[in-house]
Amino acid sequence: MMADHPNPVPHLTDRPALLRNRIRSAHPGFADFLHRLVADEVQDRLAEVNRGFTDPVVITGAPDFWAQAMPGARIVSDTPELALEPGAHDLVIHAMALHWAEDPVGQIVQAARALRPDGLFIAASPGGRTLHELRDSLTRAEVEVTGGLSPRVLPMAEIRDLGGLLGRAGLALPVADQLTQAVSYRDMFHLAHDLRAMGEGNALEGRLRHPTRRDVLLRAAQLYAENHPDPQNGDRIKATFELVFLTGWAPDASQQQPLRPGSAKMPLAEALASMRKPQ
Repeated sequence: MMADHPNPVPHLTDRPALLRNRIRSAHPGFADFLHRLVADEVQDRLAEVNRGFTDPVVITGAPDFWAQAMPGARIVSDTPELALEPGAHDLVIHAMALHWAEDPVGQIVQAARALRPDGLFIAASPGGRTLHELRDSLTRAEVEVTGGLSPRVLPMAEIRDLGGLLGRAGLALPVADQLTQAVSYRDMFHLAHDLRAMGEGNALEGRLRHPTRRDVLLRAAQLYAENHPDPQNGDRIKATFELVFLTGWAPDASQQQPLRPGSAKMPLAEALASMRKPQ
């Protein structure tokens, strides 16, 4: 009698569907405004570093855009096994693809291994509040109309969780921060069109494999308009995009190091007492 095989690890992302969505996004014209926002932020952060990088690489699902945004950079697809050589780069940028990774820690670990000592890693990814209005409207509509619920919007990590990945990957001087962009749309269907043009349509493994009922979509659009109007124009709706930026460095002896515990020259209480103003 054959032994039972353990249950396979469930997948979050249907990778073939994701790739199809990305290919289709080019036909109506790729909606690149989030990528442009990220590219501008990356350039600003590199300018603050005030250091030249000679061997950059960009990991992304939007290769055409990033080839133009980062001339001279090597462009690598965000496959589970990244096509990176250990120690080959002084700058690795993971651009708007980490949210689709089955193993985001593994992605950052591979990126960290590709860095030379004192090389820089920057990642940009949608954060947990991205499209929270859409998620709310679809959830309420589906429960109300059908009595059930199916995965429709990719769950995205919070900044605290994403920031913790840097240390787990062995990167030094980790920093996580976020930028929130509110966008105005005519209605939910206009937003859905833009998401398809971004290559960000539903590619969840557990998604429905047939078209969503029209009455569910109409009710979701109604709920969206009622509960999430654009504060500047009540005839339109608001969509939130939260972008999380992660920065870390490949360890190097030249970097600032935390003091060894117990190495302070003055007790904390004495230091605080010396700072008190005289009465």
